[in-house]
Amino acid sequence: MTSRPLAVIVLAAGKGTRMKSDTHKVLHPLAGRPMLLHLLSVVEGLAPAKTVVVVGAGREQVEAAVVPLGVTVAQQVEQLGTGHAVQQAENALGTFVGDVLILYGDVPLVTEATMRRMIDRLHSDEAPAVVVLGFRPEDPGAYGRVIADRGGRIERMVEFKDASAEERAETLCNSGLMAVRSEDLFDLLRRVGNDNAAGEYYLPDVVMLAGADGRPSAVIETGVAEVTGVNSRAELAALELVWQEQRRRQAMDEGVTLIAPETVWFSHDTRLGRDVIVEPNVVFGPGVTVADKAIIHAFSHIEGATIGEGASVGPYARLRPGAVMEKGARVGNFVEMKKAVLGEGAKANHLTYLGDAEVGPGANIGAGTITCNYDGFFKYKTHIGAGAFIGSNSALVAPVTIGDGAIVAAGSTVVSDVEKDSLALVRPPQTAKPGWAAKFRSVMRARKESR
Repeated sequence: MTSRPLAVIVLAAGKGTRMKSDTHKVLHPLAGRPMLLHLLSVVEGLAPAKTVVVVGAGREQVEAAVVPLGVTVAQQVEQLGTGHAVQQAENALGTFVGDVLILYGDVPLVTEATMRRMIDRLHSDEAPAVVVLGFRPEDPGAYGRVIADRGGRIERMVEFKDASAEERAETLCNSGLMAVRSEDLFDLLRRVGNDNAAGEYYLPDVVMLAGADGRPSAVIETGVAEVTGVNSRAELAALELVWQEQRRRQAMDEGVTLIAPETVWFSHDTRLGRDVIVEPNVVFGPGVTVADKAIIHAFSHIEGATIGEGASVGPYARLRPGAVMEKGARVGNFVEMKKAVLGEGAKANHLTYLGDAEVGPGANIGAGTITCNYDGFFKYKTHIGAGAFIGSNSALVAPVTIGDGAIVAAGSTVVSDVEKDSLALVRPPQTAKPGWAAKFRSVMRARKESR
C-alpha cells in the first residue's frame, strides 16, 4: 500500500426503519458484535490517520459505541443522499491530505485485503480519480450499475432508477464503497447535483464528474458476501449465516473437528486450538478460548470461558463468564460454572452448579452439588482443595473452605470450613420404624374407601 496517510469515512446515517428497532441499525450484533464495530476492527488494521462515522438519527447511540475507540462522529441532519452524507465528514477531516476510503456501517464483512486492493489500484500507473468496488450478484435487482471495459476502466455509472433497459442488463453492480484522494473528493462532491429520479445527491456521480474532467476512474471486483448490506432482520440473519459458514470453514482449516458444522455457532472472538473436537449444537458466546485437544460435547453453551488443554465439556453444559477449566478438567451434563476455576484434572460430571468457586487439582464434585454463593445481597467464594471429594447432593454455603483431600459426605450442608483430610458429615442420623409403612398403607386405604 502507498505511504500516503489514510482517512476512513463510514456512512451510518440511514434510519433503518425496516429493522423496527430502538437500537441503531449499525449496532445490531453480528456474531455477538455490533456490525459497525466489526467494520471498524478491520479498519484498524489499516492504521488510518482519521476515522469519521457519519450518522443521522440515533447519533447518541453510535457516539457511545465509537468515541471510546478514538473515532469521530459527524451528523447528517437531512437525509439527502450518499454524496451529501460524505460531505458531512469534511469538517471532521479538517486539513487532512491523503487517501480516503468510503465505507458503510451496515456492510460489515468487507476485508482488509479488499480495502488494500482499492488503495493500491488508486495508486496504480493509470492513477484513476476514483476506485469503485463492484460485485456481480445473482440478481442485480435495484443496484446501481457499473459499465466498464475489461481492464476495469469505468465508462459510466448509473443508479437503477435512472438506468435504461440496456444499462440494467449489465451485471456489474456498484457496492457504494470507494477510494479517492482527499484533494479530489470534496471538490467533486460540491459539483454533484440532484437532478435525478430520487432528487438526491448521489456519491457515484463523482466518477462521472471526474471523467468529464478527463480523469477516468476504475472498478475492482469482489465477492457478494463482502459487500452484502443489512436493512432488515431477515437480511441480518442471512448475513449471520454467511459469517458463520466462513468461520466454520476457517476453524476446520486450522485443525478443529466440527462433527456437524452447520449446527455450531461461533462468536466474533472465539479462539480454538488444534485438534479440538466440537460436537453438534454447540454455541460459543463472546470471550471463549479453547486450548488444544479439548472436546466440547453436544448442546453445550459457552461464553466468557477459558477451557484448558484436553479438557472435556458437556454434553448439555453451560459455562458462563469467568469460568476456567484447567488442563484435563471435566464438566458433564447439566453442569453450570460461573466465575469459577476447575483445577487440573478436577471433575464435576453432572447436575452441579459451581459459582464464585475455586476447585483444586484432582478434586471430584459429586452430582447435585451446589456452591451457595449468594445471600440476596452479596456474593461469597467457595474454596475446594486439591484432591477433595464432595459427595452427591451437597450444599456448600459460602464463604467456606474445604481442605485438601477432605471428604464431604453425600447430602451434607456445609456451613463451616472443613480441615484437610477430614470428613464432614452434616446430616441427621438415619432411623427406622419396623412395620410403619405397612400400617400407613392400611390406614390410608381404609380412609380412602370410607370416602
